[in-house]
Amino acid sequence: MITRRILLIENENVIRELTQLCLETEAGWEVLTTASSYEAIVKTETERLDAILMDVDAFICEQDLSVILQRLQSNPVTYHIPVILLTTLANVEISQMVKLGVRAAIAKPFDLMTLAQQVAEVLNWKY
Repeated sequence: MITRRILLIENENVIRELTQLCLETEAGWEVLTTASSYEAIVKTETERLDAILMDVDAFICEQDLSVILQRLQSNPVTYHIPVILLTTLANVEISQMVKLGVRAAIAKPFDLMTLAQQVAEVLNWKY
């Protein structure tokens, strides 16, 4: 069985650590983490990834989010990696983000015990 690899971009240490632990324990996925958008770009270009979970709230504004998503989408190494947004923001317009590689948005606070199932459903992965 192939182990799925996910990059979790989350600026809050506790949420990042708990989410990583839960996804690794519940689903058996390997979860790489970062709090930095710069480090996230480096990891997307150097690591084999199956998906990205991106905390929208970690970005200063929606424009920063768009820049990161455009960079991922325009890079031949990263354009195929699906992105799922994690957000407390009600105004993130998912339909506008789809063309930039976003598959879905999961509202925060999310239930850690069902997050792996939600991610698997969005990506059509067996869970």
